[in-house]
Amino acid sequence: MRAMALSQPGTRLEPVERPDPSPGPGEVRITIAACGVCRTDLHVVDGELPDPKRPIVPGHEIVGVVDALGAGVETLRIGQRVGVGWLGRSCQHCPYCLSGRENLCDTPDFTGYTRDGGFASHTIADARFAYPLPETGSDAATAPLLCAGLIGWRSLVMAGEGRRLGIYGFGAAGHIILQVARWQGREVYVFTRAGDTTSQDFARSLGAVWAGSSEELPPEPLDAAILYAPVGALVPAALRAVRKGGRVVCAGIHMSDIPSFPYRWLWEERQILSVANLTRADATEFLALAPEVGIATHVTTYPLERANDALDDLRAGRLEGAAVLIP
Repeated sequence: MRAMALSQPGTRLEPVERPDPSPGPGEVRITIAACGVCRTDLHVVDGELPDPKRPIVPGHEIVGVVDALGAGVETLRIGQRVGVGWLGRSCQHCPYCLSGRENLCDTPDFTGYTRDGGFASHTIADARFAYPLPETGSDAATAPLLCAGLIGWRSLVMAGEGRRLGIYGFGAAGHIILQVARWQGREVYVFTRAGDTTSQDFARSLGAVWAGSSEELPPEPLDAAILYAPVGALVPAALRAVRKGGRVVCAGIHMSDIPSFPYRWLWEERQILSVANLTRADATEFLALAPEVGIATHVTTYPLERANDALDDLRAGRLEGAAVLIP
């Protein structure tokens, strides 16, 4: 198999050749057709998430085909199209797993962080965490749904049912969830870096009623705001933008420090919430909903060997939508 591996956080990925892996009990081997490049991959590569497996093959927005079954696997079949996301395994016996909150599992595995992921030609996955996919839709367009879509969906549910929704940071997750929110009949207000008129125009083309700088207040108070940009200073900015009783949902796995702010910006029952990982129930719900919504992901594709270029473009904000690697 071919892969792009990280030997030390803060360094470039390196191409490697390895023997094709064999699935263990309860596992499947997947021939990868496409793997999205997520901001979490940047956090792993740049050393902002501690103690990754070393060396690690990043990538957790995987679309591919099962080509080998481990002992005991009966839920999937050879030749079946599947997707694999960030949560690679949960223990199924800690208090969180037993209460339906496996996203908070005490001893989880994460794809592309604690177990090898999808920046490769093949990967091994726990069969319980490989999601059957329909045969329709391109592999590249489907890949971002496996994290940007799933985490975006969880954050949208946590934001509540308010009509006016703010999105701070308009990348892979933002452009997917805007489409879902518009399908639900909500008004969407998009906030980007100052001067980023390209992203603002892109947001309006997808149905945003307003798009502007994150330094601005929206023309109307928001019912809720979701932060996809990993910038702690956006938390007080979003609190100022939401109405009394509004919610600010921090959707990233990593964020810079939140600066101090006056208590009056939080008062009147405003809330700050965080999203941690996802559950298989989130995946089942969202992947069933996506075709009904008719989500059109905007992707830029790269060959596997250009994974570093894709990460560079994501880091620099040069992408519209999502980056996807094609082995």
